[in-house]
Amino acid sequence: MTPDEIENAVNAGMPRAVDDLKRLVAIPSVAFPGHPEEPVLAAAAMTEELLRSAGLPHVRRIPVDGSFPAVYAEAPAPPGAPTVLLYAHYDVQPAGDPALWRTPAFEPTEIDGAVYGRGAADDKSGVISHVAALRAFQGRFPVGVKVIIEGQEEYAGERLEAFVERNPELLRADAIVVADTGNPKVGDPSVTTSLRGMGAFTVEVRTLKESLHSGSFGGAAPDALAALIRMLAALHDDHGDIRVPGLPRGTFLGSGPSEEEFRATAGVLDGVSLVGSGSLADRLWASYAITVTGLDVPTVSGAINAVQSVARARVTVRVPPAGDPKTTVEAVVDFLRQVAPWGVQVDVGDYTVGSGYLADSGGAARTALNRAMEHAFGRPPRDVGAGGSIPLVSTFARQFPAATILLFGAEDDDASIHAPNERVDLGELHRTVLAEALFLQEYASATS
Repeated sequence: MTPDEIENAVNAGMPRAVDDLKRLVAIPSVAFPGHPEEPVLAAAAMTEELLRSAGLPHVRRIPVDGSFPAVYAEAPAPPGAPTVLLYAHYDVQPAGDPALWRTPAFEPTEIDGAVYGRGAADDKSGVISHVAALRAFQGRFPVGVKVIIEGQEEYAGERLEAFVERNPELLRADAIVVADTGNPKVGDPSVTTSLRGMGAFTVEVRTLKESLHSGSFGGAAPDALAALIRMLAALHDDHGDIRVPGLPRGTFLGSGPSEEEFRATAGVLDGVSLVGSGSLADRLWASYAITVTGLDVPTVSGAINAVQSVARARVTVRVPPAGDPKTTVEAVVDFLRQVAPWGVQVDVGDYTVGSGYLADSGGAARTALNRAMEHAFGRPPRDVGAGGSIPLVSTFARQFPAATILLFGAEDDDASIHAPNERVDLGELHRTVLAEALFLQEYASATS
């Protein structure tokens, strides 16, 4: 097919694609413990239906140990053509507080050219991008196609990692498209070439056999909460740079957002400074970051006049692509033990680690994607990083070192993924679908 024929086919198919997106978003496929399983399985069934509608001859659900089923599909490669693996996930984050949503989280609502709803961007837009791009070919694909759509990425994505490691031949491909990312802003074509890894742990501080009356014992009895606060505050200096030895600031070679763009996207309040030093690209994509993501302490509403005997915190560390998450977490834990005051007892557990990823920006697949995105967006893409982690990408890289991994999609930075009022811009979705369809044709032509 010519680029014009592909574009016409994509344009004609977008109304159907938007309707399919709304149907999929309406399913509350939250694969977290405590949420009903039936909607997650319903989303798997609909994903299977959608892939069949895309002309793929072999579609099936496959079990994943300890997880919801993945949906797998494939079409054989024409003689001499490469094979492309397409990845996305059909599960979503919990909706959170309904009062914070302007429209109901699982009642997809179209407003001003965008569809609002939980999962509209992350990552049901990825599922629809693959389906709509494949439909353009009406079953006559220029490359071999494999599709894997998982069902528990948001809560337990490492389970699909284990599946990939046990079934490499099922998923082996020459290029892998991961549709679980996006552009910094709508209409700004970008390919994510850098992902930070991550580590997390829970630290617990104990000082007393039990909490004590602050009037009778305060001033002499060691407060576990005060000790934990001192330890956590010691992780950063006054500028917000990390004080843990061995975790230097990195350098990102591409361009990042301006301070004005970042402040607007992040919603930084007037008069509040950004933290850290170096360029924003360095801080966000190539350097370590430590965040306290949770505290187990008395709430303000439930506070009593007591010196606390125990306090806990959940700490997350983002790790540059070249860094090692395990040794990074060990360095942070060692530092916390060193700065712990008053001889308090420190216990650390519940570790989680995931590797980062740094892509090669060359090769036939990337060149084909550059051409496809330039056609779809009107200008060639630039390289960007992502501060978040997609551990499955590093698994793909280990299992298929010869494959080119391409990360792009419709999740722009204003999409509010994981937050209230998540949305996907339909123009961005359209351009992403067109770019993916053109890529499949360009890649076939480049390797013929």
